[in-house]
Amino acid sequence: MKAVYIERCGGPEVLIYGDMRDPAPAADEILIDIAAASVNATDWKARASGYAKIPFPHIMGRDLSGTVSGVGKDVDSFKVGDEVFAVCMRYEDGGYAEKNAVKASMVGKKPASVSHVEAAALALTGLTAVCSLEETLQLKRDERILIHGGAGGVASVAIQFAKYLGAHVITTASAVNHDYVRALGADEVIDYNAVDFTTVAKDVDAALDTVGGAVAERTLDVLRSGGRAAFLDGPAPTPRRSGIVSVKPSVKRATKFMSRVAELIDAGAFRPPEVRVFSLAQARLAHELIEARHVRGKLVFKVR
Repeated sequence: MKAVYIERCGGPEVLIYGDMRDPAPAADEILIDIAAASVNATDWKARASGYAKIPFPHIMGRDLSGTVSGVGKDVDSFKVGDEVFAVCMRYEDGGYAEKNAVKASMVGKKPASVSHVEAAALALTGLTAVCSLEETLQLKRDERILIHGGAGGVASVAIQFAKYLGAHVITTASAVNHDYVRALGADEVIDYNAVDFTTVAKDVDAALDTVGGAVAERTLDVLRSGGRAAFLDGPAPTPRRSGIVSVKPSVKRATKFMSRVAELIDAGAFRPPEVRVFSLAQARLAHELIEARHVRGKLVFKVR
């Protein structure tokens, strides 16, 4: 099969597009003929710094959508021909390829209302948004939430999902992306290049930070007493005052949660963010773009 893999860590130039041996499903796995796979920030960070637990060569790619072409002997929840989407475990990956063997317990049926490209764009972003807002923050109707980096992949979905849950959404974005995030449902938009968000967003009930660094520390300052914040990029900062919650969400790889994402997609809770499509052979270009941190929506490989 064709795949994109690395034999060492480094910049986008270490990505190799070439031939790898077809995987075979273990007893608890299904073999997926991949139709599309998305590009995530976790991908370039793994490529740059590596994982202590992986052997090389390592096929990149955290999430995918495709069709079941093989089933392990202990699997009875899927059959050949099923259309599915999945988020792979850290250290395993394998989405940047024509085939991947994935534990059946982590796979969900592809939502019927979207294409494989759109399902790939919504797999990890949707799972992260749902686990963060519904499971971790337990966002409620009429609460005010601040979502950082509104034009990014996860935030694009989180804005829509927060509105679906009935929340008032404040987001940060560069001026060029204001119309985009408003179209997603943002009620208030802060230009982070021109305005200090802490002077505008005050006493919010909840926050979702997709940016990290100094932004994470300052996000705690805008929470009301009893507020809570979830942090996706780096560790959750320690609160400097009592009465607030600072946590890193648990993004759970399981059929239960993929099925919940699919249910929400088909119910119209959120739609795919803006998608830019590449071939696997263009992996280096895709990584250059996402590493620059100015991607709007999602980058997706159309594999077949």
